[in-house]
Amino acid sequence: MKRSDLTRIPVVKALLVNRWPQFILRIVALAGFVVAILAGLLGTPVGSRNLSIVFVWIAWWALLILAAVPLFGRGWCTVCPIPMAGEWLQNGALLGPRKRETGDQRSETSSNLQSLVSSLRLRPWPKRFRNIWLQNGGFLLLALFSAVVLTQPMVTAVILAAFLFLAVGAALIFERRAFCRYLCPVGGFIGLYSQVAPLEVRVRDTAVCAAHTDKTCYTGNENGYGCPWGVFPGGLIKNTYCGACLECLRTCPHDNIAIQIRPVGADLTVARGRKLDEAFKAFIMLGSAVVYSAVMLGPWGWLKTTAYSVGSLAWLGYALAFLLLILGALPGLFYLATWAGTAQRGNRRALRQRFTANAYALVPLGLMAWIAFSLSFVFANISYLWPVMSDPFGWGWDLFGTAALNWTPYLSRVVPALQTLVLVGGLAWAAGTARKIAAEKRGGTAVPVIIYCFFITVGLLWLLIG
Repeated sequence: MKRSDLTRIPVVKALLVNRWPQFILRIVALAGFVVAILAGLLGTPVGSRNLSIVFVWIAWWALLILAAVPLFGRGWCTVCPIPMAGEWLQNGALLGPRKRETGDQRSETSSNLQSLVSSLRLRPWPKRFRNIWLQNGGFLLLALFSAVVLTQPMVTAVILAAFLFLAVGAALIFERRAFCRYLCPVGGFIGLYSQVAPLEVRVRDTAVCAAHTDKTCYTGNENGYGCPWGVFPGGLIKNTYCGACLECLRTCPHDNIAIQIRPVGADLTVARGRKLDEAFKAFIMLGSAVVYSAVMLGPWGWLKTTAYSVGSLAWLGYALAFLLLILGALPGLFYLATWAGTAQRGNRRALRQRFTANAYALVPLGLMAWIAFSLSFVFANISYLWPVMSDPFGWGWDLFGTAALNWTPYLSRVVPALQTLVLVGGLAWAAGTARKIAAEKRGGTAVPVIIYCFFITVGLLWLLIG
C-alpha cells in the first residue's frame, strides 16, 4: 500500500494547522473530565448510576480501544485535556505563542502569568528515566486495583484528579510534556498500540530537515511551540513517542511535515528503535487482557470477589499471582519460544535482542485481545450510559428523559462471533509479524513464537466465549 499524504489536501491542512478546532475539542474533553471528577466525589456511590464510572470506563473506553487507537493511533493524545493546565502555565498563553516582542514591549505587556512562567527553571527529564518503565509500573498498579477503580466512583475521581495534579506538577518542574511522555499509564499503552494504526506523522524529506539549522519543529517559532513531546520529527521512525500534537505542522517553515495514511502495522517490522521497556509493555497489556477477561467476564465468582477484596490476604495472593503471570510466566515462556526459534542460542546478547524483537509480534495480538474483551464488556454495559446522561450524579434528575431506562445488554448473540473473528484475526496478524521479524536474520524460525500466540488465543477464546 502506498502512503497517502492528507496534508496535501488544502482543507484538511487548514483544519489541522488552525488551533481553534483542536482547542475546542480539548475544552470539551476538559469539561467532561471535570464533570467526571465532580460526579465521582459528590455523586452516588453506586457505580452503574454515576457518570464517572459509566462515562470513563464504559463510553470513553469503548471509544478509545474500539476506534481511536486502532484507527487514529495517538488521536486521543491530540485532544487529551490532562496536560492543558500545565502547558498554559509553561507557555504563558491559552492558545498559541505570543508574537515576538522587543524588550520594552515585553516589559509593558508582562502579566502575572508571564512572570510565573519566566520564574520557572524547567529541568530536562532525568536520562535514566527516559523510557516507559514508569508508565509500565503505573499501568500495572492501576490494573492490580482495577476491580475497585472500575466500580467505585470516588476512587475513579481521585485517580483522575491525581492525573491532573501530576501533569501540572511535572509541567512546573520539567520541560515540555514530561507527564505525557514518561508517566501517563494511558499514554503508555496508546503509544504501544499506535504502531499498528494507519495514520502517522512523518517528514516528507529528511534532507530538508538536515539542512534546516534552526530546527523550529523542535525549538518553536511564532507559529507554534517546540515539540511538547521532545521529539525531533526529522528522526521519527515510529508512532510510539509522537503525541500527534500538530505543533510541528505549524512550525515547519518548509512545509515538510505530513500526516499520512500508511499500511496498517507498518511500525512493527521497523528494526531500529526496538526497546525492552516496550517489549514488556506488550506483555503487560496482553497479560492484563487475559486477567480482565477471567475476572470480569469469567464464571468464577470467587475470583471476582477476591479481586474486589483489596487489602485482604486473598487479594494479596491474587496480586502476587497477577504479577507472576505478567512479569514472570508470560515473558519466561516467550523467552523459551525465542530460544527455540533462534540459531544463536548460546549468545545471550543476540538472544535478548531476538526476545525484544519478537515481542513486537504480540502488539497486534494484545490489541485484538483488548478489542475482544471490550466488545463483550462494552455492549453488556453501554446501556447504563442513557440513565446517567439524564442523572449524572444520581441525585434524581431527569435532564433528557432517560433516567428511568433499564439496563439492557446489546448484541449478546452477535458478540461471540465478533470476538472469534477478532481473536483469530489477531493470531493471523501476530503470526505474519513474527515471520517478518524472523526473516530479518538468517537461521531463525517464527514457529515457536506462533505456537505461543496460538495458545494465548485459545485461552482467550475459552475465557471470553467458551
